[in-house]
Amino acid sequence: MSDLKAAFDKAVANSKDLSERPDNATLLRLYALYKQGSAGDNLDKKPGFGDMVARAKWDAWSKLKGTPQEAAMQQYIDLINELG
Repeated sequence: MSDLKAAFDKAVANSKDLSERPDNATLLRLYALYKQGSAGDNLDKKPGFGDMVARAKWDAWSKLKGTPQEAAMQQYIDLINELG
């Protein structure tokens, strides 16, 4: 697990240095995988309709409910490497 965590942390750092900004759908996927990998299932209260961005992020993260943190970390790493 420590090797995976180190690779995940490196991918998080690399995400700030991507050559071009990913589209919004990819950004939401990255956010959701990051949150699932670092915090686990979404237990936060669902934001109201007034905050569209927060709601989109919440929905993206909630779709990963039940995904093991290790799997989410690996998917995040793979996606960052693909975008790199």
